[in-house]
Amino acid sequence: MLMLINKIIVSVVKLLPKSVVFFFAKRYIAGERLQDAVNLVKELNKKGIFATMDVLGESITTKEEVILAKTECLAVLNTIKQNELQSNLSIKPTQLGLNIDLDFAYNQIREIVVKAKEYGNFVRIDMEDSSCTDKTITVFKRLREEFDNVGIVLQSYLKRTHADVVDLNKINTNYRLCKGIYIEPAEIAFKDRQSVRDSYVRCLEQMMKDKVYVGIATHDDYLVNAALKLKKDLDVADNLMEFQMLLGVKEDLRDKIVKEGHKVRIYVPFGKDWYKYSIRRLKENPNVAGQMFANLFKFGK
Repeated sequence: MLMLINKIIVSVVKLLPKSVVFFFAKRYIAGERLQDAVNLVKELNKKGIFATMDVLGESITTKEEVILAKTECLAVLNTIKQNELQSNLSIKPTQLGLNIDLDFAYNQIREIVVKAKEYGNFVRIDMEDSSCTDKTITVFKRLREEFDNVGIVLQSYLKRTHADVVDLNKINTNYRLCKGIYIEPAEIAFKDRQSVRDSYVRCLEQMMKDKVYVGIATHDDYLVNAALKLKKDLDVADNLMEFQMLLGVKEDLRDKIVKEGHKVRIYVPFGKDWYKYSIRRLKENPNVAGQMFANLFKFGK
């Protein structure tokens, strides 16, 4: 019943003025401008927290838009270098032409990776919905033949993921492991919470056993504790893992992990496409919409 109510709230939120939506969404995005993201990353860095910056936008349909998106990504790398920020860059393949032409997308992403390599930085290739999985892995593998400063994201709710881990570990892949947020059919994705968790732990254990680097991307206390237990049991070195979280989510857990001496990296999205990003996040996680709506009434009191 609660889920149904939250889905209705999502529909209502989409009718609100953008200015109202932004008031609540700004907790989860840095802002519209690159400078907004720079300012926020500087504050995170002061707290001993690392970042990964992301120019919002995806599913681009023209090569002209792709070139513009690439230029923005290169500007982020330049700015990170100039400001000596403790941050790398996350990119979405569909923003860089994955659904237009595979070779074209590869060349755009390669240019970004080359610039990051020049600066001693790192590029994380995000994973999108299941229609992109094979193409994204193909691009990553091709880049990995040439570069060591590029990593990929895998999603534990996909039933294929453990097999992908076994395969990708052979080329010493650097991962971000997350649960996954896209709505996928039961034929290819685990649907209940514990099955997704079990898959996550199984994949993480495989990564740790094979001694590859992993960003443990979760806000789930259960998975944080499981990761710390695996780290201890498998004697995983500190320099082979970090925790990763979204901006504005469970900051108490974030601060606890930092205080315990573990490396934490925060995903810092920014850009003019913040509205599409925010609405999509709400659709994928209606519970957030419910919390947002509750905060709206609190704000009015």
